[in-house]
Amino acid sequence: MRYDRHGFPIPPEFDGGDPARDQLPVGGPARPLIGPARHQPGPRPTATRKRWVVLGVLAVLLPAVLLPAIMPAIRQAVVQWSLEQAAGCEADGDIRGAITGLGRALRWHGDDADLLCARAMLRLEHRDATGAVDDSTRAAEIAPTAVRPWRVRALANVVLERPDAALADAEMVVSLSSPNDPEALNHRAYIRALVGRDLPAALEDIDRAIAGGTEPAPELVDTRGYLLHLVGRHREAVDQLNEAISGLQQARRRLSLLSGRIDPVDLACRVRALDHALAVMLHHRALACRAVGLEEQARQDFELAERKGFDPSRGIF
Repeated sequence: MRYDRHGFPIPPEFDGGDPARDQLPVGGPARPLIGPARHQPGPRPTATRKRWVVLGVLAVLLPAVLLPAIMPAIRQAVVQWSLEQAAGCEADGDIRGAITGLGRALRWHGDDADLLCARAMLRLEHRDATGAVDDSTRAAEIAPTAVRPWRVRALANVVLERPDAALADAEMVVSLSSPNDPEALNHRAYIRALVGRDLPAALEDIDRAIAGGTEPAPELVDTRGYLLHLVGRHREAVDQLNEAISGLQQARRRLSLLSGRIDPVDLACRVRALDHALAVMLHHRALACRAVGLEEQARQDFELAERKGFDPSRGIF
C-alpha cells in the first residue's frame, strides 16, 4: 500500500504524483511545499552591445558629417580672434606677439596679400627685413597687380641696402597706379631720397604729387622738405618740414578727440603710426636745422624723434 504525504492510502488505480516524492512514512516530516528558488539567468547582453555599437558608429560618422559644415565658421572665428590679438599686441608695442597673431590668421585663412603685407611691415619693424621681403614677394605673386606688396618690399630693400631692387619696386608702384597718383609719386620720390639716387627726378615726382591736390598731405610735404635738404636747399627744407610737422600734429590732435568713440585698440594703433611718422619728420627737420646752424633746435628734434621711435633698422625712416 502506498500513502500520500498526509498518511492517507493511495488507491492503486490512481497514478498521479511522483512516488519517490509522495511516499513518506506516516508521521514523518513533511517536505516543504516550495523548494529553494532556482537561479534565473539574467537578460542576454545583446541589447547593450548593440547600443555601444550604434554609439561608436555615431562617434565616427557625426564628426565626418558635421565638421565640413561647421568648419568655415570655426575658421572664420579663429582668423578674427587672431587678427584682434595681433592688433592688441601691436597697440601695446608687442611686435613679436602681433607677428604671431598674423601668422596664425594666415595659417587658418590661407595666403592673403593684405595679411602678408601687414606681417611684412611688422617683420620690418622687428628687424627682420629678409622676412619682410619674403612676405611681400609672396603677396605680389598672389596679387600681381596690387600696389601694396611693391611698396612694402621697396622699404624692406632699402633696409637691406639693395638700392637697385628698392628703386625697381618703386617703379612698379608707379606703373601699377593711375597716372599722376600722388601716393605712388610720393613713394618713388621718397625711395629715391632714401637711397640717394635721381634726386632731381625725385623732386619732379613730389612736385607733381603736390600739384595734383588742393591741400597736400603732411607726408607729401615732408618728402619735399627732405629732398630740398638733400639737394642743399636747407632753409626751404626747414620751412617745408615745419609745415609738415604742424599738419601732422593737427591730425594727431583730431585723432585724440575720437577717444571713447572708436575702438581703443584701433585708436592706439593709429596714434602709434602717426607718432612714427612724426618721428621721421622731426629727424628730417633736425638734419635741415643742423645744416643751417640751428643746433639747439636740431638737438631737440633728434631727441624727440628717437623717443617717438625713429629707427632706420626697423624701417622707420
